[in-house]
Amino acid sequence: QVQLVESGGGLVPPGGSLRLSCAASGTIVKIYSMAWYRQAPGKQRELVAALTRGGSTNYADSVKGRFTISGDNAKNTVYLQMSSLNAEDTAVHYCNADLMVVTGHISNYWGQGTQVTVSL
Repeated sequence: QVQLVESGGGLVPPGGSLRLSCAASGTIVKIYSMAWYRQAPGKQRELVAALTRGGSTNYADSVKGRFTISGDNAKNTVYLQMSSLNAEDTAVHYCNADLMVVTGHISNYWGQGTQVTVSL
């Protein structure tokens, strides 16, 4: 059984910063990649940033230069540092991971999501 638990969301004014965290726990043998997605009301879920175990990163064009994804392999945790936030960043942010469990099965997992609201 695997759980991804996000934290760090909240209300922030335009131009502000937030740091999201996602900790993976359970019968995990190896995490191949972790990522952050977001879904705004009435819109499809979109990739925000991704990080592979080897350290490669990928960002949505809309967040390049403003967001930074990082991870701690020892803690099975991924972070998303968000800066210069604007109203378009308002969304539920979800953690996602590709990982192997003790049975040898590799699957994709989602967290429950954390709300980020950018507003005065």
